[in-house]
Amino acid sequence: MFSRFSRNIAFTCVLNDVAATTAAFVLAFLIRLWAGQDDWQRAGPIHLFRLYLPVLLAAVVIFPLLGYILGAYKQVELRRPREIATDIVKMAALGLLTLFSALFLLQGHFVSRSFLFLFAVLQFLLLGTSRWLLLIGGTWLRSRPEQRRHFIIVGSGNGAAEVATLLEAGERFGLSLLGFIHIGNEPPTSPAGLRRAYSVLPKEQLVKMLHNRIVDEVVFAVEKEELLELEPLMQQCEQEGVRIRIQLDFLPKGFSHIFVEHLAHVPLLTLASTPQNDFALLFKRTVDVILSILSLVVLSPLFLFLALLVKLTSKGPVLFRQIRCGLGGRQFVLLKFRSMVVNADELLADLRALNEAEAPLFKMRNDPRCTKLGRWMRMFSMDELPQLWNILRGDMSLVGPRPPLPQEVEQYQPWQRRRLRMRPGLTCLWALEGRSQLRFERLTRLDLLYIDNWSVWLDLKILIKTIPTVLSGRGAH
Repeated sequence: MFSRFSRNIAFTCVLNDVAATTAAFVLAFLIRLWAGQDDWQRAGPIHLFRLYLPVLLAAVVIFPLLGYILGAYKQVELRRPREIATDIVKMAALGLLTLFSALFLLQGHFVSRSFLFLFAVLQFLLLGTSRWLLLIGGTWLRSRPEQRRHFIIVGSGNGAAEVATLLEAGERFGLSLLGFIHIGNEPPTSPAGLRRAYSVLPKEQLVKMLHNRIVDEVVFAVEKEELLELEPLMQQCEQEGVRIRIQLDFLPKGFSHIFVEHLAHVPLLTLASTPQNDFALLFKRTVDVILSILSLVVLSPLFLFLALLVKLTSKGPVLFRQIRCGLGGRQFVLLKFRSMVVNADELLADLRALNEAEAPLFKMRNDPRCTKLGRWMRMFSMDELPQLWNILRGDMSLVGPRPPLPQEVEQYQPWQRRRLRMRPGLTCLWALEGRSQLRFERLTRLDLLYIDNWSVWLDLKILIKTIPTVLSGRGAH
């Protein structure tokens, strides 16, 4: 389905969920108010609604936000009813848990417990019912003859056949394929593998079809060399106000994000293979700042304790500073609790032959440079805690590929450099699989898998799974 259509559906679902949450909240309040006035089941009076307004505002933010994190608004139109129901259950359960936890932590004792119970029940019912009615109603509306969008495909090769197959799959969303315009000197043939036969006309007939049929959009699915020849047809469509789409199969493969941006008045076709959702990335950065501040405050006694142990058990500074490569290869100073002797870098050359990891990494299970305290800290990743300061500064993120050394980056193959296009993290996907035990190529592919499938929900899952992995000390040395 067209991405803009998917975004519109997602935005409509957000508005629907906000409305359902508001309706459930107000209805629960009115029922509780009525019960208090009639002293039903000994229900006492309830506070004024204006005191409940901050709770309502929190609810209409929490539920859609969790839905976004859970991916409940991603390609909703393609989801099965069971998947939509599962999304709603997760969203309602986590939303209510978050709201109740916030009320408990903020000591919101004025909020009636019976009201919260009513709100929880009504939230489940109204979220599910309204979302079901929205999707059923939307499907019915788009299937109406006057709402259908009619397409012509210019081209009859493999690319045109792929577009036609997708348009046929979108018939329930109001998409209708009228036929093909043939390009070239070969006899016109209809692409194989389609549900029905379509007319295939020469390009001279396109203008006639625009005048004699209802045509909303024309899709050009041809080779790049043929686009220049078809410019008069594109101009004809533009003059008559018919929307044009161009298949971009001829562009380099591997770019998962393709869109047009304007630099002032100049349109630029943009290709990217890293996450481009600015709102989601801003949310990721906001979470990094909040959690790093909270962690630095809460863990400050542990920081002081570890700093004292490092100082008492070995000579040298408490913190170890090292140049690492961050987003796009930008260099920054990474902080760690010192876990090795002061001259560890000087001793590295003598240990290269004992490297147990695949180049360009250096890993050694019983590295003689480690102090006794350092071995223990590295097993439980305690030495990495000062990187919370790097996260607060913006050098790193909570989740992302681990920051490499500049000399390691110099040995990267071109495809491995893409791991530098995501802000480095304190933990990552491969840390859950084997930490120090993985080969470099395997961990790099896991980093690229993370980049290609990144979402806020994926970050949350990695953070949750990191805790038992670190506490067990599995795979670290």
